[in-house]
Amino acid sequence: MDAPPARERAAIRLRLVGTAALAGALIAAVWLAAMLVVGDFAGSVETTFALGSLAFGFGLLGWSGAVALGRGIESMQTHLDTDTGWTERDARRAMARILGFGLGVMLGATVVGSVVATIA
Repeated sequence: MDAPPARERAAIRLRLVGTAALAGALIAAVWLAAMLVVGDFAGSVETTFALGSLAFGFGLLGWSGAVALGRGIESMQTHLDTDTGWTERDARRAMARILGFGLGVMLGATVVGSVVATIA
C-alpha cells in the first residue's frame, strides 16, 4: 500500500487540528460573550486562556508520549494478548485533537479579549 502524497497527508493533519481549534475558539468566544454580559470579563479571559493552555500542554505531552512509547505499548499488548484496541495512531490522533482544541481556546480568548479591550 502506497502512502498518500505529502500534500494530502498535510491537509488531513491540518483538518484534524484545525477543526478542533475552530471548535475551541468558538466555545471560548461564546463563553466570553456570556461572561461579558454576566460577570467578571477580565478574569474570565485570563481563566479561559489558562484552561486552553492546560489542554494544549496536555495534548502536546500526550502526543509526544504516544510517539515515543506507542510501538512499545502496542508490542506489549500483543505479547500480553490484551485486546484493548489501543494503537499509537489513535493515541496521536486523539492528542492532536486535544492540542488543537486548547490552541483554539487560547486563540479565541486572545481575540475576544483584545476586541473587547479595544472597544471598551
